[in-house]
Amino acid sequence: MAEEQGKTGKGINTGKLATSMQKRLSRAQEKVLQKLGKADETRDTAFEEGVANFNKQMAEGTKLQKDLRAYLAAVKTMHDASKRLQDCLADMYEPEWFGKEEVDTIAEETDILWSDYHDKLVDNSMIAMDTYLAQFPDIKARIAKRDRKMTDYDSARHHFGSLQKGKKQDQAKIAKAEEELGRAQKVFEEINVDLQDELPQLWNSRVGFYVNTFQSMAGYQQRFHKDMGKLNQDLNDVMTKLDEQRLVKAMHDYAATDGDELEMKAGDVVLVLAWENPDEQDDGWLMGVKESHWLENKDLLAKGVFPENFTQKL
Repeated sequence: MAEEQGKTGKGINTGKLATSMQKRLSRAQEKVLQKLGKADETRDTAFEEGVANFNKQMAEGTKLQKDLRAYLAAVKTMHDASKRLQDCLADMYEPEWFGKEEVDTIAEETDILWSDYHDKLVDNSMIAMDTYLAQFPDIKARIAKRDRKMTDYDSARHHFGSLQKGKKQDQAKIAKAEEELGRAQKVFEEINVDLQDELPQLWNSRVGFYVNTFQSMAGYQQRFHKDMGKLNQDLNDVMTKLDEQRLVKAMHDYAATDGDELEMKAGDVVLVLAWENPDEQDDGWLMGVKESHWLENKDLLAKGVFPENFTQKL
């Protein structure tokens, strides 16, 4: 029984292969006749325009996808370069320098900002782009199928017409040809009607997709550059204060007479700080924190003002 089933299966496959080969041969013959002008071809100008628009839309979308991927790769490259640069600065920045913790924090926040920017582009722009383009292969395959079915329809139509015009009328053959023509027409029209509805809808959807894609990207870029600008300003402020940083040594004891003053003993080393508001600085007075406090606590909570003439530059 198994042997008989195997023979039956082979017979079915052989039959399908023969039918498929016959269809290909008939289509090839029909195409040759149409190119030679010996057979008319079903034409639909509106549909052909829709296919041209489809091909244009698919090509533009594919290019946009490629360029968007290149942009994402560039963002990743910039992220990696930025991280290496920030790590280099953090490694060179000596622990006792002013703003060490701030520099480390800025480096961490910069890395997070780059990662968040890249992730948003992937999640909201790249995935949307891939989803948009995913619908094209199926429609392209159906357009090709529609072309094949149209050729089948034309072939059946011409075959039926030739039998009707023949000198010897074989009604059985004519009836069979008419039946085949009806089936070919039905298959062709079903796929043709569906595509005539879908192609204009797809073409019109491109504007909204492009608007959403570039608006979202512009929004991400704007927020990214705004936040990055703030971090760069913070780093610039730290560098400015570091550049202004200098050490002085107390030559005399100084007893603080006010809560914002710094009490010093002769020999104390003081880290001079920039005034947050230069207008508040009085002539002959400096702002600073004892070096011993800074090295131990790495904060400016104990900062205060002191008379410059009680100290000497180191």
